[in-house]
Amino acid sequence: TRDMPFLDTGKARLYYEDVGSGPVVFLLAPGGMKSAIDFWHRADWNPITELADSHRVIAMDQRNAGKSSAPVTAHDSWQTYASDQLAVLDHLGVDQFHVMGMCIGGPYAMGLIEAVPQRVRSAVLFQSIGLMADDKNRDAFYAMFDGWAEELQEGSTTDANDWQSFRSNMYDGDNFLFNVDDEFVAQLETPLCVLEGNDLYHPKETSLRIRELAADVLYIESWKEPAVRSDAMRQVREFLAQH
Repeated sequence: TRDMPFLDTGKARLYYEDVGSGPVVFLLAPGGMKSAIDFWHRADWNPITELADSHRVIAMDQRNAGKSSAPVTAHDSWQTYASDQLAVLDHLGVDQFHVMGMCIGGPYAMGLIEAVPQRVRSAVLFQSIGLMADDKNRDAFYAMFDGWAEELQEGSTTDANDWQSFRSNMYDGDNFLFNVDDEFVAQLETPLCVLEGNDLYHPKETSLRIRELAADVLYIESWKEPAVRSDAMRQVREFLAQH
């Protein structure tokens, strides 16, 4: 590991790790609101160890997850996270990068493409979260947020209304990816690699919708089972190399 420092942005204290060399792959971890580097180390396929021989891999703990911290305000939103993520990349002098997001990392990756489209070479989305038709899983996201908030609220001076506003900013909208709409995904020029989700938080319909809307998608249906994993990850590596 090159170094394992914190970046103090004045708005958040962000922990990141930076390993390997080559084209940059920026990792946005699973874990919902607890999105942190440790989740990659527990994953069946860990891009930190798997890609560091050919890429510069940068991973971070999102604010108030893992070792990162920040005050909570009523204005916190998907954009707040995108600002944190860009602060880490800018601090490390990164211009062009591939982004790889799992779970909540799907919308986070889209947020970066929205903010700096010219800097994102490609995006790999492992089982992105998404809102199902008829809001069938919205309550699951509320519950996930509330469980995270409850742990942070101990000893916190943040007002309950501020927490409520923050949750609304994240999960009240009607966009199927929460932070970007169908139109945005349909006009994307960024190449995408989508690995299918198949549960309440990561619905299959979300993965399929991205495939249906976006112009340039490599779609990988089976990737979790040991028998297919190495082939799926070979496809991911080839996708990164291609872009």
